[in-house]
Amino acid sequence: MGSVRHGVFRRSWVHLSTSQCVSTSVSRRFCASSRQMSVMPAWVIDNYGNNDVLRFTKNASFPVINYPNEVIVKVFAAGLNPLDVSMRGGYGAATMSMQRDPLNIKQSGSEFPLILGRDVSGVIMECGLDVKYFRERDEVWAAIPSWKQGSLAEFVVLSGNEVSHKPKSLSHTEAAAIPYVATTAWSALVNTGGLSKDNCAKKRILILGGSGGVGTFAIQMLKAWGAHVTVTCSQNAEQFLRGLGADHVVDYTAGPVEEPLSAVEKFDLILDNVGGDTEHWALNLLKPWSGAKYVTLVTPFLQNTDRMGIADGMMKTAATVGSKVVKHLVKGVHYRWGFFAPSGPALDEIREMVDAGQIRPVVEETFSFSQVPQAFEKVEKGHARGKTVVQISKGGADV
Repeated sequence: MGSVRHGVFRRSWVHLSTSQCVSTSVSRRFCASSRQMSVMPAWVIDNYGNNDVLRFTKNASFPVINYPNEVIVKVFAAGLNPLDVSMRGGYGAATMSMQRDPLNIKQSGSEFPLILGRDVSGVIMECGLDVKYFRERDEVWAAIPSWKQGSLAEFVVLSGNEVSHKPKSLSHTEAAAIPYVATTAWSALVNTGGLSKDNCAKKRILILGGSGGVGTFAIQMLKAWGAHVTVTCSQNAEQFLRGLGADHVVDYTAGPVEEPLSAVEKFDLILDNVGGDTEHWALNLLKPWSGAKYVTLVTPFLQNTDRMGIADGMMKTAATVGSKVVKHLVKGVHYRWGFFAPSGPALDEIREMVDAGQIRPVVEETFSFSQVPQAFEKVEKGHARGKTVVQISKGGADV
């Protein structure tokens, strides 16, 4: 489906109910609406820091379609993730700056005022000329790339290949809990781990740190594909994760988890959401010489580029991952890093699983748009049992 919907971007005129498509130049084509706006409400930061840097404004710049494959989405709900808390403090700033401005033309700090929020569920308001898979008023969801302005605003602009039609069975609040964790898990398990619905049956998967957003999604997807899933978590999350389908739960508060995990059959893949010293022992739990993989989502890449600069940071990262790959390959197992990778086609696949009842959203707490600082505080405390969602506006048809 992804290759059909995004494989070709040709210039075409798309009929929209209340807007008119115009072309002002070869390089700038967009749809202009009668609802002309220049500012919008949003939560922004003007510098990196703690929760005090969050600022509400009614005068944030209204997003503009700059490329013919872009859409403007009216935001109804936004999900928060630990990444948003980290980005508020400046995590990944060097790499994000390079992605926003590859030629380094703009001055330092040009990303401000910055809007955070990687999850969005809402309704399409405007379409670029080459957008053929979506129309105005389509209900959509998306995971927003880290270098783009986020969803803690009334509107956001996205590329058409980052957006997917929202599951019909979910409200916007429920839908906003899924895209970031879903595309992160998909990237790690499918793109990096090589798993799919066709090869996952009866494979033994271990998820280290199973009660957060990525873990709770991964459990459900893997069980829908027929895998045997073991997870680690605290004791008070055990029944919660068993309710999502986990076959075996190991309590990390009862002692070192490597001991009970070493006593069971070895695994075909390990997804590590914890990091730290886990990789010192976790790879010994894999089946050797069978193609088994260890995929960690806790990598030093952005920390390296923040601390050492882009060039030196990337060289340091390449040396680190290269040495670890070789070290473990000679032992018969594969060491890999996983990353968040926004993908509309992946969300298309996930939407079908959601509407089939195989995956359900796990929303721990919902906040209003005026409570964004409190929502950040909630995420910053950690030990989540699902997602934190902010309701930006209510409804789905009042556009």
